[in-house]
Amino acid sequence: MSFFIASAMAQTEAASAPQGNPMITLLMFGGMFLFMYLLIIRPQRKRQKEHQNLVSALAKGDEVIMTSGMLGKITKVDENYVVLETGNNVELKFQKVAVHAVLPKGTIKTIEAA
Repeated sequence: MSFFIASAMAQTEAASAPQGNPMITLLMFGGMFLFMYLLIIRPQRKRQKEHQNLVSALAKGDEVIMTSGMLGKITKVDENYVVLETGNNVELKFQKVAVHAVLPKGTIKTIEAA
């Protein structure tokens, strides 16, 4: 019978274990949020802003590279679309957001000459 009493005493001692400080838990969550903001959210917003500035500054005659890797020279710019000349009288229409980068003038000619 004393065997059952000892186990009952052990259960009550385990149940009354001291709890952690809730302030430390809040600080840990705050630290994790700050870490995520600094390493993920902030750099992504910066890249989005740079790309938006690039897209809004597109003009006729710019040489660009698309996200697909296609090179071309802009012949027409609309509100949401650009028309690229990619070869001999070959014009293709793309969304502006598909522009990856603006190349220096004369890049396409140097690539064709090589």
